[in-house]
Amino acid sequence: MLALFESEHVLRRVRDHPDIELGRARGTCRREPRGRGLTVSDDVDDAVVLLRADAAVIGSMDKLAAHQRATRHLAFSVVLFASDGRVLLQRRAASKYHFAGRWSNTCCSHPRPGEPLRAAGRRRTREELGFDPGPLEVRGAFWYEARDPASGLVEHEYDVVLVGGVDTAALDRDRFDRADIEATALNALDAVRAACAESPRDFTPWLPDVLDIATGRPRPIAVDVPY
Repeated sequence: MLALFESEHVLRRVRDHPDIELGRARGTCRREPRGRGLTVSDDVDDAVVLLRADAAVIGSMDKLAAHQRATRHLAFSVVLFASDGRVLLQRRAASKYHFAGRWSNTCCSHPRPGEPLRAAGRRRTREELGFDPGPLEVRGAFWYEARDPASGLVEHEYDVVLVGGVDTAALDRDRFDRADIEATALNALDAVRAACAESPRDFTPWLPDVLDIATGRPRPIAVDVPY
């Protein structure tokens, strides 16, 4: 287990979390009340793009409602690498309504309806981390479904992986959005993969696949939305 993440911003022991329950194929995606006490919004900024199983766009829905109902929707994962090959991770804030407190890739979110994917990735990186990552490359995408045992909310996403670089001098913890991020860490890719395999409950369930696509050959994506 990778017990400590070393960076200029954080040196602390990762917390334990309940085991991740993945997908209907394992019989763990139970239809039960999810996200009790959370309020559905009608703000367009909180809307996600809905997809069919073939990744065709079919509309939009409130983000929280989509996670409560396990509805298929579009997402993206930004992965930024330092010049020495280390990958920038973030630890999700304890106040996040699902998969709180877990380590994940640099930035994970959803494009707004009609918003190009790469523009959305740059926007959310600025909002969460306080800097513009610059150009992002579309590397590929994958479907996954994962239930958060703490909140009962379900991610059922077509996740598009966006890759770029990071200047470590741009990292300033005072500019982080603390509603989204508790900490960041720069680590060698092999060490992160080993830690995900040994202690998966400390990481978001999508992270291993995101890293595989980020470091593999670029491949086309199925969804018909602007890049």
